[in-house]
Amino acid sequence: MSNQGRRTFTPEFKNQMAQLYENGKSRAAIVAEYDLTASALDRWIKQAKTTGSFKEKDNRSAEENELIALRKELQQLKMENDILKQAALIMGRK
Repeated sequence: MSNQGRRTFTPEFKNQMAQLYENGKSRAAIVAEYDLTASALDRWIKQAKTTGSFKEKDNRSAEENELIALRKELQQLKMENDILKQAALIMGRK
């Protein structure tokens, strides 16, 4: 592992790495040759097989998407509740 910090890879590069694996090149050889982490390569291979997309949002489960939506809705309701509390305080003073 080199200490060059966090690198970013294009979807094309990720797809090429997944294709190398699909075409029979070993995970260990790909990881060593391109200085990758095994976990990143495994994730790219899985994403290429399941959705063909390397975007996180395209690879979320239905449960993960529901959780994100519920968190957004909860945040919105908390904000609206705070606004109503403020309005009630203001109206109460008049």
